[in-house]
Amino acid sequence: MIATPVKTYTPKEYLELETKSTIRNEYRNGEIIPITGGTPTHNEIIGALTVILRLALKGKPLQVFVTDQRLWIPERQIHTYPDVMVVPRPILLQEGRKDTVTQPVFIAEVLSNSTKNYDRDEKFADYRTIPSFQEYLLIDPSKPHVERYIKQSEHQWLFIEYESLDDRFMLSSIGVEICLADLYENIEF
Repeated sequence: MIATPVKTYTPKEYLELETKSTIRNEYRNGEIIPITGGTPTHNEIIGALTVILRLALKGKPLQVFVTDQRLWIPERQIHTYPDVMVVPRPILLQEGRKDTVTQPVFIAEVLSNSTKNYDRDEKFADYRTIPSFQEYLLIDPSKPHVERYIKQSEHQWLFIEYESLDDRFMLSSIGVEICLADLYENIEF
């Protein structure tokens, strides 16, 4: 059997298609990959984290973005849509674009069965190429479990995990305290 070659696109071609698309797509080294929708639990957690961040960051020079905000990772030639990210103001955009941010400080992903390995490995490696990126949260929607990665130096990240609804921690990159009970409020396990 002969394998059919995958069509590749330039970043410019991707952006032209993406602005007309009715669904979100990631761009990874020439490939366009459709992004599937999340579950109600996935969306509830994103909503809770967004509220926590927006309230805590009010009046600070930081902007919270959720799901539909495109991120450009130039070193890897990737356009992606993190679940939640925080970027400093003034917001730096990809050159020639008004819809694509470039310098997140904090990113959070809510895990799913289909993306958890990708979010932990390849996607995290991609994010680490962004010089401004300082902190990463991976949130399990099926039980109280948060994985936190904090940049210590260029090639060193500290890993901490939280597994109790009573757990609290401070996001050092943006100065926001998170309580797992607030993050998982209204979630039935």
